[in-house]
Amino acid sequence: MVAVIDYDAGNIRSVEKAVSALGGQAVVTRNPKEILSADHVILPGVGAFGDAMEKLHKYELAEVIREVTERKTPFLGICLGLQLLFESSEESEGVEGLGILSGKIVRIPESRDLKIPHIGWNALSYPNRGRLFQGIPEQSYVYFVHSYYLQAKDAGLVKATTNYGALIHASVEKDNLFACQFHPEKSSETGMRILKNFLDVQAE
Repeated sequence: MVAVIDYDAGNIRSVEKAVSALGGQAVVTRNPKEILSADHVILPGVGAFGDAMEKLHKYELAEVIREVTERKTPFLGICLGLQLLFESSEESEGVEGLGILSGKIVRIPESRDLKIPHIGWNALSYPNRGRLFQGIPEQSYVYFVHSYYLQAKDAGLVKATTNYGALIHASVEKDNLFACQFHPEKSSETGMRILKNFLDVQAE
């Protein structure tokens, strides 16, 4: 069973549909027992960092997420779900993230040539080949929607990058914890292969 964590953020149903299309049994839930008993857990989301952290605390999900990652249950953060795993975001000064991984979320620099939010397809580079990208050639395109991006403290965790006014850490991996700034569920065949690679990861 794949638990898709429901904390009133956007884009949850499209993740559920993508998992189901791959043959996974997706359950949208905020029930701690369901989340902790799942074979795989996904934290999707579109929205503001501060609001999302408030909801995670309201539904008592922050500690559940920490426990899932400590157990090394395969876990995937998507878009806002990636950002929440880190320590802080310029979007919501003074709000602490989950702090499971070290790094900060910063705003994409203003530029005449680039629109913010960044909405569209960008190619990935692989500074360190990660398990999510097995069978996926470098420079494959995936779909982004965001105004803020990750600067991870440990470059070794960064498995994919892209450029959009800055070097964006587009995907990270540590043990069985994975996260993508882009939306695999909206990234056509490449994205579905990424999700399949995640669903193929076994618990340690």
